[in-house]
Amino acid sequence: MVLLDRCLVILNCLCVFPSVKPLPLSPLDPQSSVLIGAATEHQDLELRLRDVEEHNHALRRDISLPPRVPNHSSHHSNSRQGNQLHTHSTEEGTGDSETIHIAIVCAGYNASRDVVTLVKSVLFHRRNPLHFHFITDSIARKILADLFHTWMVPAVHVNFYDADELKSEVSWIPNKHYSGIYGLMKLVLTKTLPSDLQKVIVLDTDITFATDIAELWVVFHKFKGQQVLGLVENQSDWYLGNLWKNHRPWPALGRGFNTGVILLLLDRLRKLKWEQMWRLTAERELMSMLSTSLADQDIFNAVIKQNPFLVHQLPCFWNVQLSDHTRSEKCYKDVSDLKVIHWNSPKKLRVKNKHVEFFRNLYLTFLEYDGNLLRRELFGCPSETDHNSENTLSELDEDDPCYEFRRERFTVHRTHVYFLHYEYEPALDNTDVTLVAQLSMDRLQMLEAICKHWEGPISLALYLSDAEAQQFLRYAQGSEVLMSRSNVGYHIVYKEGQFYPVNLLRNVAMGQVNTPYMFLSDIDFLPMYGLYEYLRKSGVQLDMGNTKKALVVPAFETLRYRLSFPKSKAELLSQLDMGTLFTFRYHVWTKGHAPTDFAKWRTATTPYRVQWEADFEPYVMVRRESPEYDRRFVGFGWNKVAHIMELDAQVTLIFIKGIVHPKITICSPSVHVIANTWLVRFVFTAFGV
Repeated sequence: MVLLDRCLVILNCLCVFPSVKPLPLSPLDPQSSVLIGAATEHQDLELRLRDVEEHNHALRRDISLPPRVPNHSSHHSNSRQGNQLHTHSTEEGTGDSETIHIAIVCAGYNASRDVVTLVKSVLFHRRNPLHFHFITDSIARKILADLFHTWMVPAVHVNFYDADELKSEVSWIPNKHYSGIYGLMKLVLTKTLPSDLQKVIVLDTDITFATDIAELWVVFHKFKGQQVLGLVENQSDWYLGNLWKNHRPWPALGRGFNTGVILLLLDRLRKLKWEQMWRLTAERELMSMLSTSLADQDIFNAVIKQNPFLVHQLPCFWNVQLSDHTRSEKCYKDVSDLKVIHWNSPKKLRVKNKHVEFFRNLYLTFLEYDGNLLRRELFGCPSETDHNSENTLSELDEDDPCYEFRRERFTVHRTHVYFLHYEYEPALDNTDVTLVAQLSMDRLQMLEAICKHWEGPISLALYLSDAEAQQFLRYAQGSEVLMSRSNVGYHIVYKEGQFYPVNLLRNVAMGQVNTPYMFLSDIDFLPMYGLYEYLRKSGVQLDMGNTKKALVVPAFETLRYRLSFPKSKAELLSQLDMGTLFTFRYHVWTKGHAPTDFAKWRTATTPYRVQWEADFEPYVMVRRESPEYDRRFVGFGWNKVAHIMELDAQVTLIFIKGIVHPKITICSPSVHVIANTWLVRFVFTAFGV
């Protein structure tokens, strides 16, 4: 059903979503529910965040080119199943028109996050079309496929190859390296990549480019004779075997070579029977070495030791290695000469080097760089466009006061699902329910409290800039509460445009739910203790699996600075009678929750039916396949009302008695008020005991 008429569109257009300043990141005190002020150590992070934001805004103004909406298929090629590739690009022509192929092995949540910084650094400098070949597990494939699909960078193609299908090729090799089995998969690229792909640059995920990757691509022309591998000499003494007593590395030619950056001539390698070559070498060396210490690098070096004619040695600035025991400082006289930085130590950014601050700043630049700026067109290499979208945009009247609002529905927001590690399997009894919410930076403090009140799975969409995403990462990794939970999915939707896409965020969070039911909440709500289990039981009692129903959780609020959280319905009713609690938005928007019939709720002991009325916007538990929110609503106003209208057209609303679901709403967006003397409203959504 159509949920928006012209009047609603105009009303929503006139509601400008207030700009939000970043808040100090402090946990919520579970005893008093008071937001503690920011610690001094966070101030530097906030200053840096503001600097980065200002820099990104300046870059956006300088470029002043709105991103065009290309055809999805031109940027997100059909995925590969096993070793069968449906589509791929091959090199055509020379110079800026030649497609550069890049292969990366990426597995898991952390590596998926790290590879984005590498990709940003490559995209920032590049002038050529790029084709990324990702060898991934199912987790990384899900994350990166969604990311590139929504990033929509011109002249970029992406293909995925199933790492699980390749495990049998290398699982017989014992490996002590922290990369595990995935650290061996570069050995099988000749079999994995398309048979007609002639050459490829292979990169580790912990690489940062400081120049155009096309400069590295042209080095292929310098290969002579039977040279098929382009590698930089190893910059530590590892393969010399003198790091400690009884240190016994794999055989290598001199100092050996590092495989963080490799140029592979695939067609020649296949003719040389590379597969047979490395397998025989590995089998022979493993008889005495028993396992690899540096994964594929040990085997590459053992092969080169026996066949030195295979390697073309690259200048060391193409792989400046910041590993333990590094001698990378001997590689350069001036840091401005460097091309590629390789953080190949388990310590990563904490590695020791006299220029490490320069390297770290280079890395952080791309880590926090606004990825939307990389959507710009390449000179002489226009991207394909979605003509339907272009035609629709042209039909909009630029003189319309709501032009920017109407244009928002065509904006594609770059999305990084599962930004942090996620591990959860729904209960087998088909009663499981996920709490769904969305938030921006100013609500980050609510996460710890919600995790303490809701033990079940949570799916959150966070609307953040690239710099804010890194601040969130530091906050989350520094929180014992958040790090102790593996069943919370954090999905970053990157900022784009002037409006807050509230319903798009809700849809992103809903799209990652893997339980039969969802509890659609807001981030400033604190559920009653035990709500998760209560909703699961209620779903069974009301036979939600076989009927279309929505379970309404009533909401309450308070203006008290401190409030003892109600532990039962009786205690909540007492606080209502004393005036320390009110029904949610009673003084602001009575119509929003009036159909809940709070008078009836006070004495009810069993669920009761409620009728939809105009402007009703309750918080509900529904089945996962329920309709999405209408993403045309942005900012504040009518976004939930429209969704409830559609739910009412499809389901029967049921009101559960006695559940307490509190909410905290910040009365003032002022940063200093929030950080030091919070004025809060608790909103408790309650149904029976």
